[in-house]
Amino acid sequence: MTYAARVTRARSRMEELDVDLLLLSVGADLPYLTGYEAMPLERLTMLVLPRAGDAQLVVPRLEAPRVETQPDVFEIVPWGETDDPVALVARLAGRPAVVAIGDRTWARFVLDLQQAMTSSAFVRASSVLAPLRVVKDAAEIDALRRAAEAVDAIAVEMRSRPFAGRTELDVHRELVERMLAAGHERSNFAIVAAGEHAASPHHEPSADRVIGEHEIVLCDFGGTMRGYCSDITRMFHVGEPSTEVRDAYVVLAEAQETGVQAATVGTPCEAVDAAARSVIAAAGYGDYFVHRVGHGIGREAHEDPYLVAGNAEPIAVGHAFSVEPGIYLPGRFGVRLEDIVVATADGPVRLNNAPRDMAVVA
Repeated sequence: MTYAARVTRARSRMEELDVDLLLLSVGADLPYLTGYEAMPLERLTMLVLPRAGDAQLVVPRLEAPRVETQPDVFEIVPWGETDDPVALVARLAGRPAVVAIGDRTWARFVLDLQQAMTSSAFVRASSVLAPLRVVKDAAEIDALRRAAEAVDAIAVEMRSRPFAGRTELDVHRELVERMLAAGHERSNFAIVAAGEHAASPHHEPSADRVIGEHEIVLCDFGGTMRGYCSDITRMFHVGEPSTEVRDAYVVLAEAQETGVQAATVGTPCEAVDAAARSVIAAAGYGDYFVHRVGHGIGREAHEDPYLVAGNAEPIAVGHAFSVEPGIYLPGRFGVRLEDIVVATADGPVRLNNAPRDMAVVA
């Protein structure tokens, strides 16, 4: 789908919601509509997109060379170091009744724009764009697949790498380097959690924690490749795991498979969470699964749809999301297994296909 086509769809959605103007700055919404990703600077970049009429991309003059022109989508309006970009945006905006502003826009700019546009009501731009972005087209799914294949290869490579005697931070750095070497523009995260640290779902890798013999290691890593994100979690164990660890992982793998198979078109998002959770609860670990089973993925690592209790939104063709149940025993160990899945008319399709067993490593 072209950027012009996406803008047309956004304007149709604005018409439905009676939104007069869309203002997009940093975050994923801007590149989704224009192909340009604003740097998170104190200098304002903002797309000014009216429901009808020409769109302008207000951009710092020194950043203008980075913009790939899209004449059928927007006109570039550069501003200089002594200009007031908020006043410029307000002047281009006119007097819209309802403005949808990007959810990731810095508060300083939101507040200044509200002060400059006192006759306008401000709402979140996600009300306009989230329903559009949540359904991935063929090109987006292909980009997600390529990113998934890249981290799959890394997960396979790590099965033959030594873990014992290395720090969590050392393994973290290797994952980051491998993602960049595999074609990712950037690493978004690389969780490496050994032993009792694996019971903390978002553990920060430590330079002091040395991975020991007979320890479990959780690796959850992902980045951005050609504008779209990867995200995978695989488990490693230095030497053969104990019966307790192995049994917990059997439960986890069954829960993950149950969640994936439940993610069919028309199924409420919360039902996928419930399906995976029921397996873990039946095995006596219900109190130790402390997060939702999954999140959407695309230009952002976490976006709609969220697979969580209370979200009755039905899964649709083109939805892309993680399925990642976990079991976390505080002070002892934790296990998580994560794949990215795309909903199709023929059923859920995994994009990650690296081996899902707990890899025994040196």
